Amino acid sequence: MLGDDAELTTAVLAAQDGDENAFRTVYRAVHPRLLGYIRTLVGDLDAEDVTSEAWLQIARDLDRFDGDADRFRGWAARIARNRALDHIRMRGRRPAVGGDETELTGQAAESDTADEAMEALSTGRTMALIAQLPQDQAEAVVLRVVVGLDAKSAALTLGKRPGAVRTAAHRGLKRLAELLGAEEADGIDELVGYGRGEGGGGGSG
Repeated sequence: MLGDDAELTTAVLAAQDGDENAFRTVYRAVHPRLLGYIRTLVGDLDAEDVTSEAWLQIARDLDRFDGDADRFRGWAARIARNRALDHIRMRGRRPAVGGDETELTGQAAESDTADEAMEALSTGRTMALIAQLPQDQAEAVVLRVVVGLDAKSAALTLGKRPGAVRTAAHRGLKRLAELLGAEEADGIDELVGYGRGEGGGGGSG
């Protein structure tokens, strides 16, 4: 997936110079993942509106961004999360996970392990199962596996230490494996390892 990252980095730089076609390329590459993440926070009903608000801010602040594709995904996720939390506060609503997971299918993190993980999770029950996780675990799972952030970028988005995010992702993925049941547990084993293993142990960040 290196080519995809290189293309996104190039498109971000061009969009910063005012290239509208490049901005559309950035939007197409990042929007499905961002929408999936916001759905874990505000639910299906309001996700499109909140994601649109996030993209307005991304477009407005793009000239301040500095970094590559990975950094851009993390930066966009932080903006999206702030817009979602503002929305929740304004509406006086609890964060909710819900809706159709079709936007997420095939939008896994940029690694073979995560691609396999999403295949294992891309069933009609996926979002309903994620909804049963504690919110810190649900966010960690979506940021790591769907948005494709590493533990450090996910930690910046959530305002936590990387070790805490790795631990939350591992616990969430392990719980998902239990919820999915024994018949799908084999397909989830690698996903649990992905959430736990990369970047060292989960005790410090």
